[in-house]
Amino acid sequence: MSAREYVRLEAFVDDIRTHFPCFSSPEWEGVHYLDNAATTQKPQQVIEAISRSMRRGTAPIHRGLYPLAETATQGYERARKTIAGFIGARSAKEIVFTQSATAAINHVAEGWLKPRLRPGDEICVTRMEHHSNLLPWQRLCRAHGAKLRFIELKEDGRLDFASARLCINPKTRLLALAHVSNVLGTVNPIAELAAMAHEVGAHTLVDATQSVAHLPLDVQNLGCDFLVFSGHKMYGPSGIGVLWGRHALLDDMEPLLLGGGMASTVNEDIAQWRNTPDRFEAGSPNLFGAVGLEAAAAMLMAVRRHALYDRIEQLSEYMLDSLLCMPGLRLHGPASPQQRLGIYSFRLADIHAHDVAAACGEMGVCVRGGNHCCQLLHECLGETGSVRASLGIYNTADDVDALVSALYYTQKHMQ
Repeated sequence: MSAREYVRLEAFVDDIRTHFPCFSSPEWEGVHYLDNAATTQKPQQVIEAISRSMRRGTAPIHRGLYPLAETATQGYERARKTIAGFIGARSAKEIVFTQSATAAINHVAEGWLKPRLRPGDEICVTRMEHHSNLLPWQRLCRAHGAKLRFIELKEDGRLDFASARLCINPKTRLLALAHVSNVLGTVNPIAELAAMAHEVGAHTLVDATQSVAHLPLDVQNLGCDFLVFSGHKMYGPSGIGVLWGRHALLDDMEPLLLGGGMASTVNEDIAQWRNTPDRFEAGSPNLFGAVGLEAAAAMLMAVRRHALYDRIEQLSEYMLDSLLCMPGLRLHGPASPQQRLGIYSFRLADIHAHDVAAACGEMGVCVRGGNHCCQLLHECLGETGSVRASLGIYNTADDVDALVSALYYTQKHMQ
């Protein structure tokens, strides 16, 4: 990323919405987008980065010896280096590009933990996990006679440390947990839990899909061993995610996908893998996804150096206060803004979550209704589903006010 581009990104935060083309589109007139926990809108910087890469021409990464291919490879590897800096990795070689956070978790499950799991071993997760950070561990436990244990929640939606101390024990091989709940908005104390896991010889995987767009990430300070996130939830393109792992662990991990570009030597009976991270990126690399992700990361780094980041926190508090004051609304998760991010799930009276989401949609307010791929959590909450509203860096108080108005209207006409 050039100095000129960074200066341009600093100017980006002066009027953030103008850099998202969707908000000036006629189709978006009267639309209030509050479904950012599902996916985010894309800024012009990301769109231009992908378009520029396409306009300059497509060439095979790590394969061609002509200038066009070398330029493509340089762009791809520059993106890897930028992402390493974005999360505090010690080396760009610790960054593996995947299809998604889901794919990254499966890489760790099948390539790292599966060969090490024995009958009687345990995997520890939390009651708030997204299915992406639950189903791979369920399958491993069934196949290997291991046990899946759950850290339970307090009534306010925070993790119960007494439960964590019982779950994390010398039988634990892996602790897998979300940095931030995609339903409750709870910010989990990763460093403390990772230290607890390390004390018994266990490793820690962090699902950072909901925190990556909101919180500065530093894998050294978090103390985890693996971390995953997706591009499309941090204003980047879909179809690309990141797996970070400590270099020694990645070197001792089997690749999940086998194919072109990841083997150094192949004979009739066996193949030898290339070094990390190439061994985990079989097939044709996603150049356009990588450069788009790099632009999104650069944008977020610029935003975090600016007072706009404080405004986002203030908007989160405003939304929390607005929902807590609404009669007939049961908010899930911590009531303190210091213990959660801008993700708010709730039940509105006795109206089904899908009906609330549909009614809000008719009034131009985009929220999600359902179990948000967290069925176990909703069972714990005594709900079949919930309505979720979630903030992004481009949201305003008008969006919050529109949501509250839509909820009042829905409650009045649907009860």
